[in-house]
Amino acid sequence: MQIYLARNNQQAGPYTLEQLNQMLASQQVLLTDSAWHQGMTEWKALGELTQGKLVYQPEGYIGSAPFPEQTPVQNSGFNKIQVEKKTAPNTELASISTRILAKIIDLLLWLPAAAIPSFFLKPEQINQLSEIQQKMQSADTSTQAVQLQQQLFTLIPAEAWQAMGIYIIIMLGIQAFMLAKSGQSIGKKLTKIKIVDVESGEKVSLMRAFTLRSFIFIILNLLFMPFITIIDHVFAMSEKRQTLHDKLAKTKVVKQ
Repeated sequence: MQIYLARNNQQAGPYTLEQLNQMLASQQVLLTDSAWHQGMTEWKALGELTQGKLVYQPEGYIGSAPFPEQTPVQNSGFNKIQVEKKTAPNTELASISTRILAKIIDLLLWLPAAAIPSFFLKPEQINQLSEIQQKMQSADTSTQAVQLQQQLFTLIPAEAWQAMGIYIIIMLGIQAFMLAKSGQSIGKKLTKIKIVDVESGEKVSLMRAFTLRSFIFIILNLLFMPFITIIDHVFAMSEKRQTLHDKLAKTKVVKQ
């Protein structure tokens, strides 16, 4: 099927149905633009043909019809539309083992934050820290454990907390930037897998890739460990290997 487009009385084309839908999806053409193809008796707005959707699925296409003339206007704002041929996105799902490896790498990157306080403690404070940790392990009641935890937090100087906070913010920023750019965390980049939309296979927004998939589940894991972790990965056994956070964000993980 060959489809002709027009805007401000200047026409362009012909284009295939696949090219037209690609241009609609990328908003290279507008629903207010006019269109004509064989089987139509007059030009119509694309929005009328697609019923307001960004995809055209013609029904009952009939043979040829006379091509209605459009008076061209030399000086118009309708630029010639160019359609780039895009390589079909990879849809091969990442293996469970690869996803686990990527997760382990990402988790290891957070370990330095836990080690930062040791650089700010004096030798005698390190001994006190060890004693508190031993007492916490042998604490008989939850009240005693909470008191020991408060002592531990008090022992760590404010400079150490500030350094930990800076490191965490930097790491979150790096991860967010990489997810927005390529749909990959550091671990996923190294293992050559990425996050894509479950239906289209295209890159997803930062809101879905970072906020829904990562940030919210970090908080849930801290509150309900290990239940959320177990439930999350049980879902990965499904056909699309979607974890719970994948389903929430409507994403999947594929090979790069």
